[in-house]
Amino acid sequence: MGIFDFLSGQFIDVIHWTDDSRDTLVWRFEREGHEIKYGAKLTVREGQAAVFIHEGQMADVFTPGLYMLETNNMPIMTSLQHWDHGFKSPFKSEIYFVNTTRFNNLKWGTKNPVMMRDPEFGPTRIRAFGTYSIRVTEPSKFMTEIVGTDGEFTTDEITFQIRNIIVQESSRVMAGSGIPVLDMAANTADMGKLIATKVSEVLADYGLSMPEFYIENISLPPAVEQALDKRTSMGLAGDLGKFTQYSAAEAMTAAAQNPNGGGGMGAGLGMGMGMAMAQQMSNPQAGPWGSPQQQQPQPVAVQPAPPPPPPVEHVWHIAKDGQTTGPFSKADMGRMAAEGAMSRESHVWTPGQDGWLKAEDVQELAQLFTVLPPPPPPGV
Repeated sequence: MGIFDFLSGQFIDVIHWTDDSRDTLVWRFEREGHEIKYGAKLTVREGQAAVFIHEGQMADVFTPGLYMLETNNMPIMTSLQHWDHGFKSPFKSEIYFVNTTRFNNLKWGTKNPVMMRDPEFGPTRIRAFGTYSIRVTEPSKFMTEIVGTDGEFTTDEITFQIRNIIVQESSRVMAGSGIPVLDMAANTADMGKLIATKVSEVLADYGLSMPEFYIENISLPPAVEQALDKRTSMGLAGDLGKFTQYSAAEAMTAAAQNPNGGGGMGAGLGMGMGMAMAQQMSNPQAGPWGSPQQQQPQPVAVQPAPPPPPPVEHVWHIAKDGQTTGPFSKADMGRMAAEGAMSRESHVWTPGQDGWLKAEDVQELAQLFTVLPPPPPPGV
């Protein structure tokens, strides 16, 4: 065996990468002194790309397959260095493997509340969170713009920047959508597509794409949520008298079970009040503590009935030529009907309405087109 055969045998190279970390985007193939034999075998698996860096310059990008690192299949390398075909000496270069599969279930969320103007609640704040996925689509651009010379680049090093982009675009889209907060849950799919489109335009400059984007939840501040819960509870209570009695019974039960409220005395008090209320509910003629009321008639003060609540003022949106305008008050709608800016065929929508309807099919708006002046007096 000659010295040439001995050297050739010592530098036989098989270059490949297998990864089970599930969060590594880029990994540099480590070789002592970065010496890679001319004619070495490079294996690039499905879901990978290999970026070849020679003397600080990006030489080639290899897609999945088996390659022999020679000049005949590396035309860019040929222009960078003159190869000695007789000696076949090793060359010093770097190979970065890029994971081109999807990285799923990455989290995003609004760190601070998003200010917006709601058609029903007025100025309010909302929060949102969800998940997304990313994929490297242009390995060379990703290496140039983001990775640089990092030998092991993980998703944690890029997701913080991506979250900032998502929060910026999602805040802008949700605040400018004009959709009431109570209806946003029904429109998360459309808003998610719009946000993903805007974010993908920025990620394209990094060599990345966003295959999936999801809005999992949109929430109001705790104080507003509590007010909505109370409003819902009042609607479910029905008879306020029975609801008051039920609330009092619940309060007495809680007092009797309170270990710091007097022990047995609290329990006895709760039982006594409960029995008295039960007698009062079963016998309307009984007094407040179960004793018979006196038969003498008692004067009853007549309380004036409270005025009815004012009618709910609706706000309206108008759809025309694929664009939505509004909200408009009923007075605005009447003025537009008089000026001809809105016709019977115009499509309108108000919160709580099931889809878009023609103005003439909405009873409240149909009146705007039927108001005519009375006939002139005779002889005029």
